[in-house]
Amino acid sequence: MRTLCASTLIGEVFIIGFAGLVAMKDPDLSMSTVWTVSGIAMLLCLVLCGLVTRPGGIALGWALQAALIASGVVIPTMFFLGAVFAALWWASVHYGRKIDEAKARFAAQAGSSAPDAV
Repeated sequence: MRTLCASTLIGEVFIIGFAGLVAMKDPDLSMSTVWTVSGIAMLLCLVLCGLVTRPGGIALGWALQAALIASGVVIPTMFFLGAVFAALWWASVHYGRKIDEAKARFAAQAGSSAPDAV
């Protein structure tokens, strides 16, 4: 699960960076505000890559997805991109857990069928 979720989060780092570039064109927003918010969100994505398997990591990821969708208020395209990445996040969590379960079953089967050492 960690690999799939981390891949999604790394993709989001780039999307947030590009969204920051688009947001700079808004005359109502200062460059420092745009890059402070974007920088914190990008840093959160990177930190979450390491926290995915810890308690609360998945919930923080969902909060990040909600914030990404909510950023559509400033950049309307982010409603769509946020929804796409929320779907990718769901798929990463859902299928990542299935992969982890399959790996555990395979390891258990391999361990039980190994001949005893003499």
